[in-house]
Amino acid sequence: MINLQRVLEATKDHANVVVPELDRLVKLDPYLAPYQDEIRRRYYIFQKLLKQLESEEQGIDVFTSAYKHFGIHINSQTNEINIKEWAPGAKAMYIRGDFNNWQEKQYPFTRDQWGIWRGTIPHLPDGSPAIKHGQAIKLLLETSDGELVDRICPWSRYVQRPEKSNVYHGVFYNPPEDQIYKFKYSQPKKRDRLKIYEAHVGISSSKEEVSTYENFRINIIPHIVKQGYNTIQLMAIMEHSYYASFGYQVTNFFAASSRYGTPEELKALIDEAHKHGLTVILDLVHSHSSKNVLDGLNMFDGTAGCFFHDSPRGYQTLWDSRCFNYLTREVMRFLLSNIRYWLEEFKFDGFRFDGVSSMLYHSHGLGHNFSGTYKEYFGLATDTDSFNYLQLAHHVIQTLFPESITIAEEVSGMPTLCRPLAEGGAGFDYRLAMAIPDLWIKFLRDIRDEDWQIGHITWTLTNRRWSEKNVAYAESHDQALVGDKTIAHWLFNEQIYSHMSVFAERTPVVERGLALHKMIRLVTYILGGEAWLNFEGKG
Repeated sequence: MINLQRVLEATKDHANVVVPELDRLVKLDPYLAPYQDEIRRRYYIFQKLLKQLESEEQGIDVFTSAYKHFGIHINSQTNEINIKEWAPGAKAMYIRGDFNNWQEKQYPFTRDQWGIWRGTIPHLPDGSPAIKHGQAIKLLLETSDGELVDRICPWSRYVQRPEKSNVYHGVFYNPPEDQIYKFKYSQPKKRDRLKIYEAHVGISSSKEEVSTYENFRINIIPHIVKQGYNTIQLMAIMEHSYYASFGYQVTNFFAASSRYGTPEELKALIDEAHKHGLTVILDLVHSHSSKNVLDGLNMFDGTAGCFFHDSPRGYQTLWDSRCFNYLTREVMRFLLSNIRYWLEEFKFDGFRFDGVSSMLYHSHGLGHNFSGTYKEYFGLATDTDSFNYLQLAHHVIQTLFPESITIAEEVSGMPTLCRPLAEGGAGFDYRLAMAIPDLWIKFLRDIRDEDWQIGHITWTLTNRRWSEKNVAYAESHDQALVGDKTIAHWLFNEQIYSHMSVFAERTPVVERGLALHKMIRLVTYILGGEAWLNFEGKG
């Protein structure tokens, strides 16, 4: 599981590496002093990767622009369609779809020494593109054993589920110029004191339906503004064929979910938020990928590797998903370009990185009750490939989009996660204070009101790393939707359905519930962190 060769190579060379502000970091936290060598080693690998990208890939700007030439693109001058894909394990590659009645081998690709395939579809005799906007398309790959398999282009910007199928197909997305959304409003500057409205577009309606980007833009944004929030955090945007995963089993990393509308409608939503001065953060899922084969990345080239570790390291068993091989060149290109794509094309203002604890440890944190002992963070149990990837991600964000905000969903308390890259940190602005909502659920479920200990509450609310900022919250989607129930449901029980109207009698249960609901939020807001998050519909 542990890449000992990489560890040993870096250990030989890192001793003399200079981490510009390491002294400042150790002064802030003297307990880090014994681990300076490991911090230097991580920083050395990060810098080595940057130098390689500079010398071999023309620098980070060119490297992260890959989404502009990988995948399926139209040449606006010639109307030829050019395809470029990485599939090192494939024997052959073709493209087919509605445009050629799904013929199998009409358009063969050529392969270079790096496993990159290229193909060209000439324009039609009338000069128009051979594939029309909105037509269904798929890549056809021949695997090493000669099997022909359909795959969706990993760089697809739009995918849809056919009416009579559960498997998505790629859609050639090339809307006419007058249908492409033009942004009208400037993005807000990076702000402190975030007040975050966490939202899921699909459930943002009182109707029994999957809601839309347009409904959110028209009806939900005014509510967010009225409630005094300054930031929206959108979950379940990256396409996921399994809706009940709430967006955390991503199948198509560059596609905005088509179940809510078109990419242009998502852009209009974000622009509307910017009109009102709101920051918009995307829930970014780079911690793992769906195991789906027919409409995901898994087995893309016919092998268990390609984008993922081809070993037990490549599986997250709790989530039944695949784990990226982060420092493989083409995987870095794909993921770092994905970061740039959402910031550049959709004007998102930053990310909440999902599942960071799972990324950082070979165990994915499973069965590991972190005690706070620093050896747990700086030993061989830590997956430093993932840490280095997070450093690279923040270098991209901070270099190209310096006003962006990043938040880590991280529960272990990894030191340096929210410290600058120059100190050897990962570069996050905030981490989620994930112990706080668990405290409230435990108290409401297991402890009588008269036995609540204010010292215990205060300790949990304030127990965070000095100089690393936290986002405080009483509940998020994790509590409200995933395996539990809302604080309101804990407080009101069945009376939430019968006694919450102004026309109903005010019972002791309701009186207690209203008081505690306000108190829990007030004390969390005051003591819990440097930013505040609330899941939609929770007050």
